[in-house]
Amino acid sequence: MFTTKAFIKKTRIGNFLKNVREHYIRDDIYCGIPICSKCSFINSNLSRNHVNSCSLVNHNHYLILDTNIILDQMDVLEEPVLGNVIILHTVLKEVKHRSLPIYKRLHSIIENPTRHFYVFTNDHHKDTYIKQNDGELINDYNDRSIRKACAWYSSHVPEDKFIFLSDDVNNRTIAIEEGISSYSINDYVKHLENGTLLEDKLSRKYFHIDSNTKDVFPPHLTNTELLNGVKEGKLYQGTFRASRDNFLEGFVNVEALDDAVLVQGRSGLNRAVDGDIVVVELFAEQDWISPSEIVLEDEGVAEENIDEVEIKEQELKKSTHKKKGEIKPTGRVVGIIRRKWRQYCGILQGGMDGVFQLFIPADKSIPKIRIETRQAEFLRTQKLIVAIDSWPRHSRYPHGHFVRALGKIGDQNTENEVVLLEHDVPHSQFSEEVLSCLPKLPWIITEEDEKRRVDLRHIDICSVDPPGCTDIDDALHCRPITDNKLEVGVHIADVSHFIRPGTALDIEAASRATTVYLVNKRIDMVPELLSSNLCSLRGGEERFAFSCIWEMDMKANILNTRFHKSIIRSKAAMTYEEAQIIIDDKSKTDSIAESLRYLNMLAKILKKRRLEKGALVLASPEVKIQMDSETMEPLDVEVKKLFETNSMVEEFMLLANISVAEKILEDFPECSMLRRHPTPPNSNFDPLVKAGKHLGFDIHTNSGKNLAKSLDEAVRIDNPYFNTMLRILATRCMLQAVYFASGTLQKEEYFHYGLAVPLYTHFTSPIRRYADIIVHRLLAVTCGSDSTYPDLLDKQKTSNLCQNLNYRNRMAQYAGRASVAFNTHLFFKGKLQDEEGYILYVRKNALQILIPKYGLECTLFLSQKGETSNIFEYNEEDQTQKAGNIILHTFDPVKVRLSLNCDNVQHEKFVLMLVFPFIEGFSVPPLDELENMQTEDNEKKRKSRTEGNKKKSKRKV
Repeated sequence: MFTTKAFIKKTRIGNFLKNVREHYIRDDIYCGIPICSKCSFINSNLSRNHVNSCSLVNHNHYLILDTNIILDQMDVLEEPVLGNVIILHTVLKEVKHRSLPIYKRLHSIIENPTRHFYVFTNDHHKDTYIKQNDGELINDYNDRSIRKACAWYSSHVPEDKFIFLSDDVNNRTIAIEEGISSYSINDYVKHLENGTLLEDKLSRKYFHIDSNTKDVFPPHLTNTELLNGVKEGKLYQGTFRASRDNFLEGFVNVEALDDAVLVQGRSGLNRAVDGDIVVVELFAEQDWISPSEIVLEDEGVAEENIDEVEIKEQELKKSTHKKKGEIKPTGRVVGIIRRKWRQYCGILQGGMDGVFQLFIPADKSIPKIRIETRQAEFLRTQKLIVAIDSWPRHSRYPHGHFVRALGKIGDQNTENEVVLLEHDVPHSQFSEEVLSCLPKLPWIITEEDEKRRVDLRHIDICSVDPPGCTDIDDALHCRPITDNKLEVGVHIADVSHFIRPGTALDIEAASRATTVYLVNKRIDMVPELLSSNLCSLRGGEERFAFSCIWEMDMKANILNTRFHKSIIRSKAAMTYEEAQIIIDDKSKTDSIAESLRYLNMLAKILKKRRLEKGALVLASPEVKIQMDSETMEPLDVEVKKLFETNSMVEEFMLLANISVAEKILEDFPECSMLRRHPTPPNSNFDPLVKAGKHLGFDIHTNSGKNLAKSLDEAVRIDNPYFNTMLRILATRCMLQAVYFASGTLQKEEYFHYGLAVPLYTHFTSPIRRYADIIVHRLLAVTCGSDSTYPDLLDKQKTSNLCQNLNYRNRMAQYAGRASVAFNTHLFFKGKLQDEEGYILYVRKNALQILIPKYGLECTLFLSQKGETSNIFEYNEEDQTQKAGNIILHTFDPVKVRLSLNCDNVQHEKFVLMLVFPFIEGFSVPPLDELENMQTEDNEKKRKSRTEGNKKKSKRKV
């Protein structure tokens, strides 16, 4: 072993500081080549049996990769055709520094012995280590280190061939001059045996632009211009969010501005993709406009066809206005700070020949992607994953490459995979390392466990959950103490007993953050042994719990609260409906029935009290899909039925969460994990206020209490669903509730707007939410049931954890909705039916219709796309559509014909036709009338045929 010392001098007020850095170099590092006789042999993954067969090279060879190959071409490197790859430590470090996700993917390949990848520590080997020259850039130094290692391998094992792959033209040129065999990844892959299909996976960031090529988008400013502009306050940095309804519109959320910046058209969007960190230039205030009120979809079928985009831009301009109170800050994207591109699921667009194809992402906020493929015919039958590589300004669409096929379009398993991938839901099998953390079966409660816990097995505890629930988090009990005192208990599965801090199981649960519920599948946060067995509070089985117990009077006033870990045995696991039947059946007088009736009585008082304080009762159309147990096809779609017991359980879960929040904040004021619901800005309520005003109701939004009161008073006798629709609109005005670390915000920011409480957390669902596990650990410390650990008390680490939890929870919610949407579409395939609905929004060219029976929200277009309606007249002032004597307002009842258009397999959509009110030249007659007309027509034809046959018979006679 050798040591080199590097001296670095730093000036400080006339003095010199000498920093000494030691760098160890060794002479015993194995090269990894199996036939090498010079090195001390250590088993490596490199193999003489693997063959890299490329026509550019005469015989079998080893590959040495440049950093940019790994960063740009990981989809190619993951293919098993490539093996015997040497990864230099210099390259590995640079990859880790520049992209952690790519580093993790590379690491998994290196760990797989069948892939034959080997890491050579070149920067510590005596023959391959080189010193950095004075003034030498780190990139140039790394390139020189890589070339040094390549040259050393060729001389170290001269009987073998080594190929250096690099897409850096300068580095490759120097390598060739130094006698190193070097090729670009494009050239190498094209000459691989059976490498034709692998070409599809090549990332194409570099392309030739003809000098005569016309620009489709304006150029971006340089990085220097962007940074200086932001620094001087002339430009603004923010996150770009694309509209899902209008492909030529988007918004940039800028922290420094109260409102998001509206950007429109090609020059406004300027190649920004949803999620990108961009820089915008604000227009002069007199040029600000309101968002468009039309729905625009990109139906382009050719890269070159810019004319249709220009037509739609003109249509967009006509639809914009400058109505007072609705004008938004307006600007244009002038540059991209950081791309947030990911891999996208979708399908190929039909009707295109040749190697260049258009890919349609499943996410409607993502533009189509231009890819190059030689297997288009097969890929048109598949759901695909595609990645974006670049977006040159001369191209209408971004350029990308094919990653892999997921499976046949329409297949249930394929669609589930698409939903999970699109919403970034971790769903791989739990690793052996994670499973090794689980307790061994049979699991038994020991005497030591009994000593540490309060034994509640004698109390009649029960759980109330949705049908089919196997991950039962919570159970309840209520029993009289005296004539006017009750003991009420909420018992929550003690998941933290089984998941210890810092273990592989804990790290995996923290990463997943939440259980994800699809229509016919559940992606567990923790392994099934815990989620559906040892932690699930199943009826008749002994389980560990964390109990929150109150003493209450008959008016639901809390007299005393205590928390402790316990052992329980649930007497019954019921559905909401079963519990409701027991409560309503007066002949039932057992302890469980009495417990449920007490709980229901107290819950009604608690709810009334909450609402009086200003808690909001919001609404969203949630549906339940009945599945065939054998074919797993949807049999029926219906809105979820709610019982009093739903509200009963909810009230006690809310109360437990509030009580726990108060307790943990008292002992951990700096690092408690809490949940807040920010107060929405007033501008968020504009659609709600406007909708109420047009129908004669003043919706007051200056406080949650006034909003709740306004919503309660907004009732119409002639429209029983009116109030529900108002609450659906109110829900859409809200901001997302989020987790946060208590020490990172001021006390007044802890407020939960929706619940109207100053303090709140999540304690009641630790099987399916990681946040609850952290809260359990904090509460366990306050109770003396467990000890703390450094990360639990670190508010910055808690804050970072909260960011992941908030993201994962949001994605899980979106994934659940996408799964419901897919199965709803499956149910409606081939069906045609008339349904009752209500107008939710009135747009310039369409109506948004809500169909309560199925919880569907669909668009009814009032004119052909690209045309102006000559039947309807849009009133911008009061947002109505007039056709003759008929005026359509927001929330008006309608009847529509509902069918599913499957022409676009990727974006199947419901097509609506107006049945009622009947508008001449636009509406269609009801289906029952059509059936009657068809029956009469058939009867006439039958009679006509009969008469004709009689005449023929007479002529024959």
